[in-house]
Amino acid sequence: MTIPTLTLNNGVELPTLGFGVYQAAPDQTAAAVREALRVGYRHIDTAAAYLNEREVGQAIAEAAVPRDELFLETKVWISDYGYDETLHAFDKSAAKLGVDQLDLLILHQPLPTAFERTLEAYRGLEALYADGRVRAIGVSNFMPEHLRRLLDVAGVVPTVNQLEIHPFFQQREVLALDDEHGIVNQAWSPIGGITFYREGQGGSTLDDPTIAQIAAAHGKSSAQVMLRWHVQHGRSAIPKSVTPHRIAENFDVFDFELGADEVARIDALDAGVRRGPEPVAITLERFGMPIPEA
Repeated sequence: MTIPTLTLNNGVELPTLGFGVYQAAPDQTAAAVREALRVGYRHIDTAAAYLNEREVGQAIAEAAVPRDELFLETKVWISDYGYDETLHAFDKSAAKLGVDQLDLLILHQPLPTAFERTLEAYRGLEALYADGRVRAIGVSNFMPEHLRRLLDVAGVVPTVNQLEIHPFFQQREVLALDDEHGIVNQAWSPIGGITFYREGQGGSTLDDPTIAQIAAAHGKSSAQVMLRWHVQHGRSAIPKSVTPHRIAENFDVFDFELGADEVARIDALDAGVRRGPEPVAITLERFGMPIPEA
């Protein structure tokens, strides 16, 4: 099937649905990516800090999908922020992935306690973009205050801001600011993801009765309904799994449509509770780690 795409603010086409490998162990990653490519995914999202870029590259090499049909996205970790450091981070990631050019390279966190390093890292992304080594650049987990500071000095507007977005945490202020500047909102943890069962936060997002009722009406799963909700809001979404039937299920969201009332009911589920880490809590002291050479 032809995968719907979103047009980034520099004209590059981004497949709406991507396949994520966060928390995929290296020995699981290659098989999961091979299965995702077999199912039909053409957008793969990884990160230097996931420590599985090499296995993603192995799966891509083995899958024999033409390079021009793939959209490869990865992230620079905070330990490699700085201008020269970010240029080298590209070299490491590209070598592990086995490619000369990345489709999208983004900064993984804003690093609020060392924001000058963040700005220098973004300047490195701009240089890589100018040189054609990356087709698009962006950011991740940037809140409005971080985006405004970046946009004050950036020569290239980010194409993407990858954020925790799901029905229970919708981050409408930052989504609106992204929209204002033509920045595509990209959802990590699009179905509640890494924190389904976080204590004190209501158990599994898949058990929500509103979503379950909508899913039953369409003969779909709760996960499929949530992913379809992202698609209809014009977002990019990055589900993840290493289980073959879940990988296929998460991709099967283009043969039905939610009604306006159903979208509104899901919109109303926003509880304003972040399930992932607070961006302000990400510091070099707590989360810095060396990213291995290629």
